Amino acid sequence: MTRIVSWNIQWCRGADGEVRPARTIDALREMGTPELICLQEVAQCFPGLPGGAAEDEVALLCEAFPDHLAIWGPAVDVPGEDGGRARFGNLLLSRLPVGQVFHRLLPAPAEIALPSMQRACIEAVVTLPWGAVRIMTTHLEYYSARQRSAQVAALRGVQAEACEIARNPAPTKEGNPAFAARPRPASALVCGDFNCEPGSDDHAAMVAPDETGARLWQDAWSVFHGSRPHAPSVGLHGAEWPKRAYCCDFAFLTVDMASRLSGVEIVEATAASDHQPLLLTLDD
Repeated sequence: MTRIVSWNIQWCRGADGEVRPARTIDALREMGTPELICLQEVAQCFPGLPGGAAEDEVALLCEAFPDHLAIWGPAVDVPGEDGGRARFGNLLLSRLPVGQVFHRLLPAPAEIALPSMQRACIEAVVTLPWGAVRIMTTHLEYYSARQRSAQVAALRGVQAEACEIARNPAPTKEGNPAFAARPRPASALVCGDFNCEPGSDDHAAMVAPDETGARLWQDAWSVFHGSRPHAPSVGLHGAEWPKRAYCCDFAFLTVDMASRLSGVEIVEATAASDHQPLLLTLDD
């Protein structure tokens, strides 16, 4: 089986307000160190984050999981201290072979009334035991509904594009390896912190059929658990945010992958972040 964890680690800041990367690493190991580790809100030398000391969390996570290939996708990349760079974004760690990787900045239409930050998505073609699959991890906007809606549309567009390319692959160009044909399958899974709730407009838009009636994405929780309400992924351990428990962390997958889904759970025990990990299992 292949295990995939998606987790907003809040720059390794636990519900107690302390930034302790070793605790985050321990929690991932307690989950059995999944083959695919998809993390959001990873900080690299970013000063001023509450509780932090500008830790290089990318380096610490790479050192902790040397058998995993690290794909670092900062969404925010700004001047840091002492002439360095301060970065904040998503990290994908894969123990499985990785082919093409795409780093996507998500749309952020102008928003003058609300704070917001640039958002991004990592897309990697990963070889699972039965074949190649695109694994994507992302973190959508929290404050601006307008931006979040545009980002949902972009994720649907990425999937529609991949399906079209899978049906109609581009020709290669002799003598130039940059034009070489590389697999980019339609089969895919996207996970992360979507900053919306089950039943919201954004969640409904993510799983809505396209103009042909085909579903680009299915909610993995609903595929596996049916009508059972989503377990909360935030608000469980007394962190300063949020004031109530609900779900905003999801995984969406393509229809062809649904039959391989053998487990979807929220890992409730850890208090190493203000979010709980979402753990999925796919049968080989």
